[in-house]
Amino acid sequence: MPYVVFLDVSPVAGGVGIFAAVAFLLVFLAIAFVAFKLLKKSVKMAFRLVIVAIIVAIAIAGSFAFWWLGAVKPARTERPRSTQSR
Repeated sequence: MPYVVFLDVSPVAGGVGIFAAVAFLLVFLAIAFVAFKLLKKSVKMAFRLVIVAIIVAIAIAGSFAFWWLGAVKPARTERPRSTQSR
């Protein structure tokens, strides 16, 4: 049963989490930019900025969540005690 030790920590989780966070942020920043440009003629500036601020806040919160959840967690420090008596 030595393969069970390898299931404790995923070595690539940090890279995947950072990539997902950056991709999420860039997609939502692009959406905010497009929304700002589309609303240029139909809505006043203050309302456009509020919409863009909400989209950017969602982007930052989502990116932080992906980064935090994808971070590498430290391995267990304690090993389980043997139940065999000698």
